[in-house]
Amino acid sequence: MPGPEFCSRPRRIRGGAALALVFASVLATAAATNSLPHDDEKTPSLSAGSAAATVDRDDVARAAAEAMADGKSGTEAAEAVVSRSGDRWGAVYDKREYEEFEQALDGEYIGVGLTARRAANGRVEVARVQRGGPADKAGIRAGDRLRTVDGLRVDKRPVTDVVALLRGGKGTRVTLGMERDGRGWTERLLRTTLTTEAVTVRQLAGGAVMIKVASFTKGSGARVQDAVRDAPAGAGVLLDLRGNAGGLVAEAVTAASAFLDGGLVATYDIRGEQRALYATPGGDTDRPVVALVDSGTMSAAELVTGALQDRGRAITVGSRTFGKGSVQMPSRLPDGSVAELTVGHYRTPAGHSVDGRGITPDLVASEGAEKRAETVLSGLGGTS
Repeated sequence: MPGPEFCSRPRRIRGGAALALVFASVLATAAATNSLPHDDEKTPSLSAGSAAATVDRDDVARAAAEAMADGKSGTEAAEAVVSRSGDRWGAVYDKREYEEFEQALDGEYIGVGLTARRAANGRVEVARVQRGGPADKAGIRAGDRLRTVDGLRVDKRPVTDVVALLRGGKGTRVTLGMERDGRGWTERLLRTTLTTEAVTVRQLAGGAVMIKVASFTKGSGARVQDAVRDAPAGAGVLLDLRGNAGGLVAEAVTAASAFLDGGLVATYDIRGEQRALYATPGGDTDRPVVALVDSGTMSAAELVTGALQDRGRAITVGSRTFGKGSVQMPSRLPDGSVAELTVGHYRTPAGHSVDGRGITPDLVASEGAEKRAETVLSGLGGTS
C-alpha cells in the first residue's frame, strides 16, 4: 500500500558529493544530496543490456526553454515530450514537488498522518494512523472508511490519487468525510510536517523478530542493521517488505548487508558500462531469515528481495512483487523543474531482470501470508 500520503511513483538516481542511487518512492522519493548530476558525472543508472534512455534529456530541456521563450509553461512542455516518448516511468516535477520529494527521503512529509488502502469491497479505508498526527488526535482509526476528501468522493479513484488529495502545503486544511460502523462524520484537519517510521521492530510470539521496512529513506539501512544486531541470539528474522515502494538504493544495500558477508547485491550499467553493487562484509549470515513480499514491494525493496533470494540467504513468502526494476536520472530544466528519465534497469545477483516481471516468491501465499511466513521461519529453527 502507499506510504503515509505518499504517492507510489518511481523516482530517479542522482549524484553529487554523496552519491545516492534512487529507485521508487514510498511514497514520493528524491535525492539525498543537494546537487543534480551533470553530463560529465558518472551517475549510476541500473540497466540490463543497453542503457539507452527512452527520451533524450536535451530534447526535454529544449522543449522547456522554447516554451518559456514563448511565454508558456516550460514544465508543461517538458511533460508533453516525456508523455509522448512512451517512457513509462519518466516524469516532470515542478520545484515545489521536487523539494517535497527531497524532504520525504529525509523521512519527513507534510500531511495528516494516515495511510489509505483499497478494501476488498472497493471502498477506500484507513490502513494505518500515525501516532500523534492530526488524524490520530482527531480520533480516526485504522479500518475507518474514507468517503470524501475536500468534498470529492474517493471510492472510484485510484488510491494513489486519494493519497495525492490528502497531501498539501504545511498549515493548510483538508476536510475528510469519514464513516465507521455506518455512522458518517466530517473532520477538518490541519496538515503538518510529520516524521515517517521507516523501520519498526517487534518480537513475535515464538521468539522471532519482525523487522518491518516501510521505505528506504535516509538512515533506514542502519536501523535494519541495528535491529538484526540487537535481536536475541538464535532468533530468526521475518523481514517484512510488503507495501515498500522503494527509496534510496544506498539504504537498500545497507539493509541487505545486515544479512550478507559482502558479495554481490545487484548489477547495472551506465550507458553500456557494466557496474555492480556490493554488500558490506560482516553481516549476520547465521540467523534464519524469511522475507515477506507482495505486489506493493517495489524497486529498491525488490533489489533487497532479489539479493537475499538469489544468494540463498532468505526464503521469500507472499505474492509476486511489483516489477519496477528501471532507474531514472534527474535533469534540472530551465524553469527550475526536474525531469526524471529512464536510463536503464538492474538485475539480481543471478542475472534476473525485475522490470515488468517482478520477483516470484519461493512460497506463494496470497491469504494469510504473514502466518505462513512465521511457520516457515519456525521450520528453519528461527523461533524458540
